[in-house]
Amino acid sequence: MKKKVFFIISLAFAVTVFFTGCEEFSGPGNNEESILPEEFSIDVPGAISFDASEKSATKSVEPINGNLIYLHLAHFIRIGEGGGEIVESIIKSIARHQINQPVSLSYTSDDDGRIKNLEVTENPYFEGQTWEFRMDITDADSEGNEDGGYAMQIFWNRNPIQGVAILKPYNIDRSNEENTTEAVFRIDYSQAGERGYDAHMLVAASGLPVEDPLDNPYSTDGLKMFVGKSGDKIDVYGNSNHPNARFFNGDSGFNWAFVASGDSDLDIGVAEVGLPDSYLDEPSRSVLLEDYSIRNVFTEQIYDVWPDISQESVDIYLTNTEAPGFFDSEGFIQGGTSPGDDHDELVLRLPSLSPYNPKDIAEMTISFMN
Repeated sequence: MKKKVFFIISLAFAVTVFFTGCEEFSGPGNNEESILPEEFSIDVPGAISFDASEKSATKSVEPINGNLIYLHLAHFIRIGEGGGEIVESIIKSIARHQINQPVSLSYTSDDDGRIKNLEVTENPYFEGQTWEFRMDITDADSEGNEDGGYAMQIFWNRNPIQGVAILKPYNIDRSNEENTTEAVFRIDYSQAGERGYDAHMLVAASGLPVEDPLDNPYSTDGLKMFVGKSGDKIDVYGNSNHPNARFFNGDSGFNWAFVASGDSDLDIGVAEVGLPDSYLDEPSRSVLLEDYSIRNVFTEQIYDVWPDISQESVDIYLTNTEAPGFFDSEGFIQGGTSPGDDHDELVLRLPSLSPYNPKDIAEMTISFMN
């Protein structure tokens, strides 16, 4: 899991260097402010979004139990959050060059030495609406490929800030060994309040590199995650797909279906997780989070493998499988029993949140507009 988060963080750093190092980026009329949006992501409280290997309380638990499931969730949320950070990093890096009107130019990347083309146009039409601006960045020698050589594509409005960004790391920097040829991110961001939040973002990723199951059976190949911000409260829900995940009876291919809420000021969070099959075709919240709760899935698989197992042994495997799970700044605390009133307030937010259909996530692909 640490490898996947490192991939996200290193890419964000690489693209910042990638764009700030290009002298040719200065466009016409650069004495005015950039037309690019100033924000394009939302910070998720660290209590429910972190690299599990960095938390002292998150060392591997043997045998597998609820602790590990909840800890993996925070890691998967961090991967999704990182996708938004990559896009915002790119936008801010380009904005330093004060592109303030439509422009078309080419430049050589300082990272992979390849020629990239950039074009900004006005009033593009995309997914049923007309936007103020569109920006395309392509790898010049790859424009004849099936993906059009697209490195990044953004559609946006400035007031209020709304936009859609699609990103393919492979076409940004071919020299980064962590890059996969198939990974594509999409981030939808809005400050218009149409979902009832001050701001929200929807992060989707497909084609993520799956690690060797002997090294990490819980590696994810795709995810979709909604993040909504209201003051200091952050709601998160979605799914991540794990084709090699297995628990007790050898069945593989599971989906982390989750809802979560956090307080950014207090750095605390709560989460509820279901473990449906990757290709379960079911959108119902009650099915995904109750019928396929951690406790139910574990119990069924345990008795499938060991029908005569003692209750004492079962209880060990079911440690912290109760919902919801509670988190603070140190990481996962416990499942089922609330640590206090501040967490109780967040628990009340969960019933209005629901994951997506697992089958849709398993089959999801993200593409550019040609």
